[in-house]
Amino acid sequence: MIYVKLFNNCVSIKSVNEALLIRRKSTLSYMNRSNTSKLILAKTLHTIIWVFFNVMLFYMAYAVIVNKIDTFVWIGIAIILLEGLVLLIFSKICPLTIIARKYSDSTRDNFDNYLPNWLAKHNKLIYTLIFVSILIGILYRTATR
Repeated sequence: MIYVKLFNNCVSIKSVNEALLIRRKSTLSYMNRSNTSKLILAKTLHTIIWVFFNVMLFYMAYAVIVNKIDTFVWIGIAIILLEGLVLLIFSKICPLTIIARKYSDSTRDNFDNYLPNWLAKHNKLIYTLIFVSILIGILYRTATR
């Protein structure tokens, strides 16, 4: 009988091979927990940024509807165009998606955020159409002043 200290606990083991196997499983379990924590952090951050962009887009849409095109609208346009530039640089993939991919092998469209899968799948199309609609509204409002 061999006694091995494993994470501050003494465990009786019949062979050295069994001790190595238990140690390996414990290490893998710890690594999986660490990867899960990192994935949760990436998903949470990605979802918070998504909410921020939604608030910005809906403020811009509100500003067009009430004809109050102000500095915040122009800042919002600049931020969204900057996001578009980042997506172009990273081949239409968000950098947070690339980071989250390191911690997940899921093939679902929403593996990197807490959105419904259908929304994650069509996110770029939906929000591009909303943004273009807002830009058309801004052009109309500024042209008719």
